Amino acid sequence: MALTFKKGIHLNEHKNTSGCHTVRIAAPEFLYIPMRQHIGAPVTCIVKEKDTVTRGQTIGTADKALGADVHSPVSGTVERIEYLADASGTRIQTVVIKNDGMMTPCPDLAGYEEIYGKSISEITAQELSHIVRKAGITGMGGASFPTHVKISSAAGRVSDIIINCAECEPYITADHRLMTEAPEKIVKGLEIIASALSLSGGTIAVEDNKRDAVKLLSEAAGQTPGIKVAVLRTKYPQGDERQLIRAVTGRRLPAGKLPADVGCVIFNAATCAAICDAVTLGTPLTERIVTVDGDCVENPGNFIVPIGTPIRVLAEHCGIKKEKTVKKIISGGPMMGTAQYNADYPVVKGTSALLFMSCEDDRPDSLPSLCIRCGRCVNACPMNLMPLYLALYSKAEDYDNVIRYGVTSCIECGCCTYVCPGNVPIVQYIRIAKPRASAILKARSSQEGK
Repeated sequence: MALTFKKGIHLNEHKNTSGCHTVRIAAPEFLYIPMRQHIGAPVTCIVKEKDTVTRGQTIGTADKALGADVHSPVSGTVERIEYLADASGTRIQTVVIKNDGMMTPCPDLAGYEEIYGKSISEITAQELSHIVRKAGITGMGGASFPTHVKISSAAGRVSDIIINCAECEPYITADHRLMTEAPEKIVKGLEIIASALSLSGGTIAVEDNKRDAVKLLSEAAGQTPGIKVAVLRTKYPQGDERQLIRAVTGRRLPAGKLPADVGCVIFNAATCAAICDAVTLGTPLTERIVTVDGDCVENPGNFIVPIGTPIRVLAEHCGIKKEKTVKKIISGGPMMGTAQYNADYPVVKGTSALLFMSCEDDRPDSLPSLCIRCGRCVNACPMNLMPLYLALYSKAEDYDNVIRYGVTSCIECGCCTYVCPGNVPIVQYIRIAKPRASAILKARSSQEGK
């Protein structure tokens, strides 16, 4: 029987590209590499204009705990260093590289066995954390949390490794294609992580709408002791870490706690494959699979894209329907993704999908927003919150009550907004309230500590 969690919702999946094999897109003439592609402070740029770079060469180094190195995806010349606005409007230092078309590899890249002179099965958590940090690997499911921090914090604390292959958001099929085209990388990545954390194996969790992936991953795992493939019921937001832990292990992750606090550590499928490449080949994270879809796209599909490729390059490659007007470009899925500031911003490490949507796919703006107290948002909320009150108090800027109703526990999955017949943008109200509520809580904690 498929594993699942309580509440949540069933969505129209729109997995239009699940059968589209990945196609490698040629690197454009100019690539734009932001110095912040992760949660945490920007990395320090270590190149300057007119410098020559090779493919995989480090161009930004992390000097803070929450950071991951940044690398050039091509060989060429640093054209300039400028500032680009990301989805929030924040200007990020960006290295613009002119591609020489040669793809000359960085001579310093080497795998674990070559560097350390011992078998990968002997890798330690400290060694793996160092390799992952230098390879610039972050959470590739969209969260962009530096992976080396997760490995370090899990050492000696966890008993269960879970590889998140749920991919529960509509439209996105990038991980599905990875699972079907390179299942051995995911399995090998899990083996490496398990060895480093002194565990015998782990669980690869896949939703039951990906039966082909379940079969191929099971075959790739073969008789490897300790590695199992768990089949999850297709439901949103099954890919959230709290729901995933609940479904796979039966444990509850309390509010304010991390997965390691209940003995678990979770890695996205693409992150796991990137760890495999970094350890076995010494390859840093310079490209990723991106799903391109939406009702405006002429030829949707899955593409291996160099990080730093401008969004408009993918739009031109796939084509935009002449009869459609693009109203929104969403990075990620329609539930938790982020509308982009413009099409000049590039693909980054956390870009799992790009959706080009027309006005027909949005709710009519003319309809008024009105809560009718139907309770559908409460029934759908996987965190057992009362979203209608969170929206009400957020709108009134009553942050004491916002905190009282547990806003910091909200995972911003968007289930509440999706099911609301009153057209209330509940999750948007919550997103506005959360940072203000967190600031109040931090101030109170500081005062109590004096």
